[in-house]
Amino acid sequence: MKKVTAVLLGAGARGTIYARYALEKPKEFEIVAVAEPDAERRRAFARTFGVPEEKQFGDCMELLAQGTLADAALICTMDQMHTAPALKALELGYHVLLEKPMAPTEEECRAIARAAQQSGKVLSVCHVLRYSPFYSAIKTYVDSKELGEILAATQTENVGYWHQAHSFVRGNWGNTKSSTPMILQKCCHDTDILSWLIGETCVRVSSYGALTHFTAENAPEGAPARCLDGCPYQNTCIYYAPKFYLEHPKAISDGFTQMLCTDTTEENVLEALRAGPYGRCVYRCENDAVDHQNVSMVFENGAVALLMMCAFTEECNRTLHLMGTQGELWGDMEKNEIWVQRLGHTGKEKIPVEQPETRYAYNHNGGDYCLIRDFVRAVREDDPESSRSSAQQSLQSHLICFAAEKSRIHLSGSEL
Repeated sequence: MKKVTAVLLGAGARGTIYARYALEKPKEFEIVAVAEPDAERRRAFARTFGVPEEKQFGDCMELLAQGTLADAALICTMDQMHTAPALKALELGYHVLLEKPMAPTEEECRAIARAAQQSGKVLSVCHVLRYSPFYSAIKTYVDSKELGEILAATQTENVGYWHQAHSFVRGNWGNTKSSTPMILQKCCHDTDILSWLIGETCVRVSSYGALTHFTAENAPEGAPARCLDGCPYQNTCIYYAPKFYLEHPKAISDGFTQMLCTDTTEENVLEALRAGPYGRCVYRCENDAVDHQNVSMVFENGAVALLMMCAFTEECNRTLHLMGTQGELWGDMEKNEIWVQRLGHTGKEKIPVEQPETRYAYNHNGGDYCLIRDFVRAVREDDPESSRSSAQQSLQSHLICFAAEKSRIHLSGSEL
């Protein structure tokens, strides 16, 4: 079996998760070079994955300037930094794994899709939900036509209050000027899944939502700019930063604490909170990402879908309800449970979901692992057509998000 080699552009949380496949399957996959602007993070990654010093770069375009160093390029940079490296990597003959969203504008997304088509190379967008055993099982059942024609669907994106605070208030995606709108950054997963399951082209979109809670107007009286500057609400505020990063189980398991510092001792975490962005009061950040939004979609065959995204939930989870002409389906991704009720029949049927066995931790209920596994296989076989999430396939989900954000901003619905 030919070993696939790759360069990694962006050694943050997402890039590191995909790179773990090189540790999982060292005879199949190897990371041979890395580009990461954070020197400490870059060195830590290089030690873990055995990348020599001469193949470590501080800038992704500097790495790409070296020519073709491997079979594939994993592009896991920030949202605004996807287009140039993706186009250059395709030009150099790399197969490309591209973190979602593809790009911050429709024009750039279309440019990437055209370049991928012309290159003849594999380009897989990281729509990990398509690869998760949970949604794969649902897709298989939908395609069996046991539910008849799907005419209505609802998907709820329970962001989790703590995830919202970390990523979309204090963190990298809190401000759309330096990132992308939350409906694109977070929910292009959801618009993609709804389109994929319904199997039709979306033709009309409307959306409402806003940032209402995480604003200066809602700051408690006397709350300082930073949690560790003597906040009088430290014992009662659910967003008190040390409480989350040092005590919440998801802070470690989902890699949030590692985003503060590479060596996550209590002392280092507290120092990062004193000086870095993650120690700021959630009501005193420069954020403009929405904290709730819905999107209504109409498809070419008349089917309708509703996506509801909200920050104010205890769990970080997705739930789904499909309604077809012959039956209904309910799914809870966190519980890995799928139930089906065929119309006119008694009782619900549970659909089994089989998880892959892995040595290392991956997110999205196995979706991360299955995505990189299938990408490596497609690269090895030089088979662009085998990708479940090509740029062309991914384009519709992005167009829905662009249209939704336009609708939200312009309040394009009818007033009563």
